[in-house]
Amino acid sequence: MKDKFCLDLDINDLTKWCEERGVPKYRAAQIYGWLSSGCVTTDEMTNVPKNVRAMLEEDFIFGGFTLKDHLVSKLDGTEKFVFALYDGNIIETVAMRYKTGISVCISSQAGCKMGCAFCASAKIDFGRNLSPGELLAQVTVTQKNLGERVRSVVIMGIGEPFDNYANVMRFIKLANDPDGLNLGARHITLSTCGIVPKIEEFTKEGLQVNLAVSLHAPNDELRKKLMPVAKAFPLDKLMQACKEYTKATNRRITFEYSLFAGVNDTPQCATELIKLLKGGLYHVNLIAANKVPGTKFTSASPAKVKQFRDILESGGINATVRREMGSDIMAACGQLRRGTIEAERC
Repeated sequence: MKDKFCLDLDINDLTKWCEERGVPKYRAAQIYGWLSSGCVTTDEMTNVPKNVRAMLEEDFIFGGFTLKDHLVSKLDGTEKFVFALYDGNIIETVAMRYKTGISVCISSQAGCKMGCAFCASAKIDFGRNLSPGELLAQVTVTQKNLGERVRSVVIMGIGEPFDNYANVMRFIKLANDPDGLNLGARHITLSTCGIVPKIEEFTKEGLQVNLAVSLHAPNDELRKKLMPVAKAFPLDKLMQACKEYTKATNRRITFEYSLFAGVNDTPQCATELIKLLKGGLYHVNLIAANKVPGTKFTSASPAKVKQFRDILESGGINATVRREMGSDIMAACGQLRRGTIEAERC
């Protein structure tokens, strides 16, 4: 049974396959070029002989990355791509346009096991981990559909990247490949909810990838109510791992903090957050949280967001407010997957 998605292959895999199949080695570079440009079927490989394409289809999974839906925000032009995988799982990928270029938010899993109380992805049954090629395809296929080069990638979509650690690391290697997508590590941001052992492992990788940590609360009591992962990895352990990361890499960590009305948007929470982060190589990205149907959480008011940021900055904490994009098509933070799945169930 075929168990390897075509985009999981790198140039070495293809060279070895050519040798085993008696195909001229130069075909490996041709095939790799097509795969790196967002080709997930063999039909487009016009410079590859039909018999070689047939062998590829015999040995690897092609197709199975079907564009099921494409939504465009009327608010800001953000685009959401809904992909159906070969086994029926559904994932969502978001393309956002900035002055600096296109940033693509990709999913690392079909579903999520972390169970954050405010997140739409937590309300759906977990599917499976995505393969490295399925992560890569979200970038290459989206780039192909847009007809424009993707400048940066954030692994912040459906799923917890560190719960799919090996495949995410492999994706980064594939994305970095100068003969492939050729996306620099500094243009990749990985976001975790705070799985401490994996942060420690990631520290040792020595990558130039940006690290973001979903925090959302300044103390364990409140964080446990919002994020079950906090029960396994309390703030003292999380902050120690973050401190070791910045010490070893000299790279800044961004803490994501979604502001929910009457929950974690108070001046007291801001003051606690200052104490937690003071003196570290950290930045806080404040998010006016998006409303997700089926949850009790609502967005903090603009006045509360500004007040929270002002308190942090007065305490010496660098903080910015993230511009939320695509909320009208359920493409913003915390909104992915639920809309698609619920529509199918109706």
